[in-house]
Amino acid sequence: VQLQASGGGLVQAGGSLRLSCAVSGRTFIWDVMGWFRQAPGKEREFVASIQFVRADTNYADAVKGRFTISGDNAKNTVYLQLNSLKPEDTAIYYCALRPGLGNPSVYESDYSHWGQGTQVTVSS
Repeated sequence: VQLQASGGGLVQAGGSLRLSCAVSGRTFIWDVMGWFRQAPGKEREFVASIQFVRADTNYADAVKGRFTISGDNAKNTVYLQLNSLKPEDTAIYYCALRPGLGNPSVYESDYSHWGQGTQVTVSS
């Protein structure tokens, strides 16, 4: 299983980005897909997760109402739409996969496969 994250970049505060995570080697709708982020000098933190078959999502309080996780089964790609971006959203964003029809977990340890990360920088 391989995860390839892309779509990061430099954007002004208030702007938007869409991150993509292409999954190969597995059909992700039977799994939980998550996004995490790590800001400079900080620990990696949960952002959002989704289990498609159960239509179950979970969001960190800091991004609720601004970010949306979704997926395209035909493309085997998961997306994270980032709106109303703030400088504090600056981080490397990672996608991750938790095998099985579990809950959309917020815990890193529940995810067994990780992408390489994509940098999001929000200027003030």
